[in-house]
Amino acid sequence: MTDEELLQLRFCDLNLSIEESPLQARIEQLYRELEERGIQFRPHFWLSDEWFSPDGVPGVAIPFYLAHPRLMRLERKQLLEVEGGTKLSCMKILRHETGHAIDTAYSLRRKKDYRELFGRFSKPYPQFYKPDPQTRDFVLHLEMWYAQAHPLEDFAETFAVWLPPKSRWRTRYQDWPALKKLQYVDQTMSQVAQQKPSVRSRRQVEKLSQIRRRLGTHYTRRRDHYGMNYPNVFDKDLGKLFSCERHHRRNPTAAASLSRWRGEIRRVVAHWTGAYSYTIDQVLQEMIERCRELNLHLGSPAETCKRDAMILVALRTSSYLNAGNRRVMM
Repeated sequence: MTDEELLQLRFCDLNLSIEESPLQARIEQLYRELEERGIQFRPHFWLSDEWFSPDGVPGVAIPFYLAHPRLMRLERKQLLEVEGGTKLSCMKILRHETGHAIDTAYSLRRKKDYRELFGRFSKPYPQFYKPDPQTRDFVLHLEMWYAQAHPLEDFAETFAVWLPPKSRWRTRYQDWPALKKLQYVDQTMSQVAQQKPSVRSRRQVEKLSQIRRRLGTHYTRRRDHYGMNYPNVFDKDLGKLFSCERHHRRNPTAAASLSRWRGEIRRVVAHWTGAYSYTIDQVLQEMIERCRELNLHLGSPAETCKRDAMILVALRTSSYLNAGNRRVMM
């Protein structure tokens, strides 16, 4: 099917299953990790439109595109990246979401020690959060210091770091205040390991067969979600990076050069900032359009301009994130 044909499909018409995809092997690996930790609990999994673990349900929804390579290609084309698209990244998210599920299964968030270490779970979820890259009060697992987003995310991230049997969390977090949280998870898991969960719902929230929305509508909403309003790229910055001098008019245009370097700049900046590729691409598009309007050209060797363009985009991205505009995952 073409992309246009796929975008017209409804989620309920996709006819996908976890069992017939690489996801099955990754879930089995997760179950082995739980078994090696002596934990009896097993979360249940189903396909939906995104990653989430619902309130009151000790299970995990996995995004539909991970169940089929053709849909992974569509996801990459629509959003420029595939969250959980590699085995490594998929396992990291599975461990994180399992942390939410086990928190729900044993009602851990209601315990006094939990609240003292991680904070109150009733704290409203922010649309954005402001991470502090320097603090050692939180573990590092998912990108952009995600443990700092909310107390529930702090616990899930801590659990995800602790879970792998070969995790060297005691050494890695030695002398970090976050070590107390890892020790709490270690002690708590040993206490509940063989207990039956108090919450045992096997409900599948928003499973694919229940979603009648079209894929095209889904991706329009996702792009709106990630397409945050960055500060405008000031003309002064572009004037320093490129040239409007007459003697440079025979050089390649800045707009064409940025377009040619776009993929590389996006990958490098995403790697170093953790920002969504789609969001970075919007910054680049704004730069390209403004360079075209200002009729800017390369005034330095191409490699120098490309390096400086990467630095400019990375600085603006980091400045925006540190200002408190890191969006919480949907």
